[in-house]
Amino acid sequence: MNKRLLYIASAFLLSLASCNKDLQTELAFDNYEFASLDENGGNWQPILIPAGAAIEIPVPTETSSAEYQAELAEVKTAIQNMTSSQRKNLEKWTNNPVVRWNEIALELIAKYNLIPGPNPDGSYTLPNPANPEGPPAFPFAHPPYASRALAYLSVAQFDGLVAAWHHKFQHNRPAAFLVDASIPNAYPIQDLPAYPSDGAVIASSSRRILTAMFPLEADYLEQKEKEHLESLFLSGEFVKSDLDAGAQIGVEIATLALSRAANDGMKNAQTSKAVSDSIANAAFERFGWKWVNLESPQRPVGLTPLFGKVKLWNVPNVEATRPIAPPTPGSAEYDADVKLLQDYAKNRTVERRRIANFWQDGLGTYTPPGHWNDFANRFIIKYKLNTLRSARTLAYMNMAIMDGGISCWDAKYYYHYPRPIQLIEGFETIAGTPNFPAYTSGHSVFSAAGAEVLAYVFPQEAELVREWAEEAAISRVYGGIHWSFDAIIGTQQGRNVAQYTINRAKADGSDN
Repeated sequence: MNKRLLYIASAFLLSLASCNKDLQTELAFDNYEFASLDENGGNWQPILIPAGAAIEIPVPTETSSAEYQAELAEVKTAIQNMTSSQRKNLEKWTNNPVVRWNEIALELIAKYNLIPGPNPDGSYTLPNPANPEGPPAFPFAHPPYASRALAYLSVAQFDGLVAAWHHKFQHNRPAAFLVDASIPNAYPIQDLPAYPSDGAVIASSSRRILTAMFPLEADYLEQKEKEHLESLFLSGEFVKSDLDAGAQIGVEIATLALSRAANDGMKNAQTSKAVSDSIANAAFERFGWKWVNLESPQRPVGLTPLFGKVKLWNVPNVEATRPIAPPTPGSAEYDADVKLLQDYAKNRTVERRRIANFWQDGLGTYTPPGHWNDFANRFIIKYKLNTLRSARTLAYMNMAIMDGGISCWDAKYYYHYPRPIQLIEGFETIAGTPNFPAYTSGHSVFSAAGAEVLAYVFPQEAELVREWAEEAAISRVYGGIHWSFDAIIGTQQGRNVAQYTINRAKADGSDN
């Protein structure tokens, strides 16, 4: 990494590390004027809404009508009677709630990223969505689960905002404070039509998606939705009908998203022991090796063996991005990697430990997919993206990350390659060994996929984010839990996967 990149990355990662220390995901940022309004955003190609279909909402009343004037009076009264708590919430939500709801998702992922422990008799009970209170509680928000939750959240937000933009510039109803100059405005003045409220689309869709993903948080999420909608009402931009129309779009797009989620195959990703054993035995017959979990008590099944069969977003099939086979144990390439890992183990420098620890993203964190969402949120703020373009950024990035995870898990259980601790006698790691096969590295695939989309959206940051992805990949080798070929091939795999998403993004009409 050159000196300029090192300086930028160190400052950026230091701020992120301080943020992660206590799992604080909420960024401090002021309301800002959007860099663009994307007036043609209603013509962009959505992800879930079928071609030729549309989400319809009522035609808004004229601003001169008695109905609208009554709504203005209601807004003025509410703002005049605003409490200190409401004012604080108004400042917190800001004029880009796409970031705020993404942060809520990261918070919940970290909260539920806990491995279910063994029962007193050494057996394991899996989290069950039909009984979310457990024990153990549902979900276990591991990296595949996190990637899926973030993808559905972001895609629903993006599609909902494409629909909102269509109606905004079709009806062109101005913000409340522009109609009545006596209404104070909490956000920077920008010529974005108010009907329907983009914020209400985000609040309504996000609450529904995240409630489905984290059912025990239903009350908390309902409170957040109510708090957000109230803040929008008190912002001076929207009247109640603006919010109602946005919420209607949010409900409809969340229904579409959750219909896809119900049939994407995730409910079958965690298998029985019999199925898990058959996958391992098939790999052994195919290659002559299989991964074995060395923990005690040993969990009978690896993590989500059939995640590789979950429905992809943009990659046509897992075979399209399945990597070449890893080196055969005992081969010259394999022996060279053994020596490399043994050298890293003997020479664990402070810098290598720092890298391994920083990118660990283990239990109780927002996982590697969450790490890249945190990066994306910071770039969104830095470049002052509007809500539509913010949602587009996160939607494409999270689709690529989820597709990367599916592709990676296909490779993991197709090749079923052992981890270094299984094959190198006396080998020790400085990171917890995950409960699934080695090849390819999930960190590497997730990170490369996320980095490539960010490089596409923010070309000014391309060199930097690619450096970060490579550092995330090598961190797992420094930690002793991956072979170097897991990381090298995994990084290329993530890049290959991301290209499918980038190709789709280039054709969506946004001209980015």
